[in-house]
Amino acid sequence: MNPVRPALLTVAALAAAAIGVRLGLARQAAIARRRIGKPLGEDALAVDRVWRRRLPGDPIDLLIVGDSLAAGLGASRRKETLGGRLAKGLAERTGRPVRLRSLAVVGSESPDLAAQLDRLTPEDRTDVAVIVVGGNDVTHRIPVTESVGHLVAAIQRLQERGARVVVGTCPDLGALRPVPQPLRTLASRLSRRLAEAQAEGAARAGAASVSLRRTVGPLFLDEPEQMFSLDRFHPSALGYRRTAEALLPVVAAALTAPVAR
Repeated sequence: MNPVRPALLTVAALAAAAIGVRLGLARQAAIARRRIGKPLGEDALAVDRVWRRRLPGDPIDLLIVGDSLAAGLGASRRKETLGGRLAKGLAERTGRPVRLRSLAVVGSESPDLAAQLDRLTPEDRTDVAVIVVGGNDVTHRIPVTESVGHLVAAIQRLQERGARVVVGTCPDLGALRPVPQPLRTLASRLSRRLAEAQAEGAARAGAASVSLRRTVGPLFLDEPEQMFSLDRFHPSALGYRRTAEALLPVVAAALTAPVAR
């Protein structure tokens, strides 16, 4: 027998198996999209305002950048969004009002951060910025190096404006019950890989980071009915509260840290 033939057959079998896996995962992704749908729409609540306006002192300028989690999609009141909870919490910790501005856009991926920051004018001040992005990068299979490259570029742009930056790394997509197995396990593994790379990139750029996977991920896994909103994909009011509680100490600490240049 020609020794080349068995090798070719093996390669063909492996290629066929790989194609079968991809097709299976694609079918599961379609199932997940149908299950989740868009019951919340695509527009988050407007949160831009000065929070705790009656407190003394000049307002702290807080900027929120990123995806639907950053925008607060799923919250029914603006004070329940991630930005609203961070602004209120920061005002309580510092005793100063907080001027919140959100540039976050539902459905955004890391490559979209640049366009969000393009909306800032030279006169806009930012004392501390929070970036939360990554979930859509995983679902749309953007390469990790590309995602982190865009994240680091956004961090550096904000630092050049005099802002301290805090990154909430990619949450654990394995908590999404509408996503069938084995796609959910794959999503969990990919989101963990991205989160770790985001934390490393943020550290290299001189920004702080918070692992949402470690701090609040177990809560979303153990209490999905309470932590997720009606689409079982975006956080509920309680989910945003727990996420803000994880971020707040680091955001408050960043205010007193020197700006990385």
